Amino acid sequence: MREFEKIKRLPPYVFAVVNQLKMELRHAGADIIDLGMGNPDQPTPQHIVDKLCEAAQDGRNHRYSMSKGIPGLRKAICGWYKRKFDVDLDPETEAIATIGSKEGLAHLAVAITSPGDLILTPNPAYPIHPYGFIIAGADIRHVPMGPGRDYFEEVQKAVKDSWPKPKILVVNFPSNPTAEVVDLDFYVKLVDFARENDLIVISDIAYAEITFDGYQCPSIMQVPGAKDVAVEFYSLSKTYNMPGWRMGFMVGNREIVGALAKIKSYLDYGTFQPLQIAACAALNGPQDCVDEIRAMYQSRRDVLINGMHQMGWMAEKPKASMFVWAEIPDEFKAMGSLEFSKRMLKEGGVAVSPGIGFGDYGDHYVRIALIENEHRTRQALRGMRQFLSAGG
Repeated sequence: MREFEKIKRLPPYVFAVVNQLKMELRHAGADIIDLGMGNPDQPTPQHIVDKLCEAAQDGRNHRYSMSKGIPGLRKAICGWYKRKFDVDLDPETEAIATIGSKEGLAHLAVAITSPGDLILTPNPAYPIHPYGFIIAGADIRHVPMGPGRDYFEEVQKAVKDSWPKPKILVVNFPSNPTAEVVDLDFYVKLVDFARENDLIVISDIAYAEITFDGYQCPSIMQVPGAKDVAVEFYSLSKTYNMPGWRMGFMVGNREIVGALAKIKSYLDYGTFQPLQIAACAALNGPQDCVDEIRAMYQSRRDVLINGMHQMGWMAEKPKASMFVWAEIPDEFKAMGSLEFSKRMLKEGGVAVSPGIGFGDYGDHYVRIALIENEHRTRQALRGMRQFLSAGG
């Protein structure tokens, strides 16, 4: 048997265990309510779809595109940042389109890291945040996050206690999976700290528009001098119900933007041009659809949290994202999040994501996605209650 070193560094895909069991139960006729994957269930707003169809009819858009994104899209990206965060960006040197933020994060890791570089990533984390760098050959130090922890203090401790000196810090707020949020003061401290310690900061704000109860998500780019040390990723997947379109972007430090652009010039020709034109329509067009999407997730969140609290499962109500990060009830913690998720699937008919899939610090939690309508969410609550009341 051949062995491939990079593949050996990747752990078994925990979510595959739950997905396989989910498929087996469905094939056996069970009605499984899937609250596992963060996959928006609603269609893309019609004006964006219409622009795609219009652009696809023009044969001039069928040729190879630009790997860093067409000029109109990069201008739209910068315009969106100006309107939302009052941040000025140069579309030629400080913005680049990506094939979803996941592709951009992975290829940026290839572009700016070397074997032996030390990268600080959250734990629990969205898997591409650590594993993009592992695939690139770097070493990872996990920075614990979660309820009761001051993440900035954890970052400070990790830098102080690490050797060799860390090169890059990844931050993700609103967080996937934990739904934690920060205010602008956090980024002010982080930019100063990154300068002092010669750190590159990679910020991921994919859920910046999915916010509740008056919370406003800040951007690291709002901090004076942030462009000296930081870049930031964003995705259209959640904001505009465009997950399958694979449209994202990165902005910030021009040297890092340039590095990603150079790597991408070797690896791809960019996204199909009509998709980029439709992305311009999303960013430049009417934003009432974003308000509607945000309100939908807030309503689903409230139904889920209220129902969980009524059964005694006191999950924290998130201020942002499309997830609830729920601590496993005490009487079930010993079994761990994977076994808990499997049992809930078999005995309650509800699929959730085991926290261990996001890192060791997540093993006492499950991630529940707000991807079903309120009726199905209430059905899921009945299944959860049935499973919990039976004692597992």
